[in-house]
Amino acid sequence: MSDRQARGVDRAIQEAKARGEFKNLPGAGKPLPGIGQPLHEDWWLHQQATRESMGLDALPPALRLGKEREDLPATLDALDDEAAVRAAVEELNGRIRKALIGPVEGPPLRFGLIDVDEAVAAWRARRQ
Repeated sequence: MSDRQARGVDRAIQEAKARGEFKNLPGAGKPLPGIGQPLHEDWWLHQQATRESMGLDALPPALRLGKEREDLPATLDALDDEAAVRAAVEELNGRIRKALIGPVEGPPLRFGLIDVDEAVAAWRARRQ
C-alpha cells in the first residue's frame, strides 16, 4: 500500500469515527473470543462457520471429515454398546479411506484411519 493510499484509509477511518460508526459495535468492551487458545489449522473456517451458524454440511468433504474425527469421542459417548461404537468408527473409516484414495474437495487430509480397537478402549475408559 502506498503512502497516499494509507493516508486515504486513515482519513476514511477518522471520518467514520466522527460520524459515530464505531460506537455500540457488537462485542465492544468484551474480550476477543478464543484469545489465549491455540488456533486450529483451519481457524478461519471454524470462525466463519460459527459466525454464520453453518452446519457440517456446508463444509467441504475434507474439512467435514476432519471435524467428524475431532468430534468422534463425543459421538461415540452417545452410543450404548461396543458393536455400535465399532460400526460408527468403521463407517467413518470407510469415508476417510475413500477420501485418501480419490480426489476430495477441499484441502488434503492430514490424518489417516482411526484404530478401531483404540477407539473402543478409549470409549470404555470414558464410560467408567
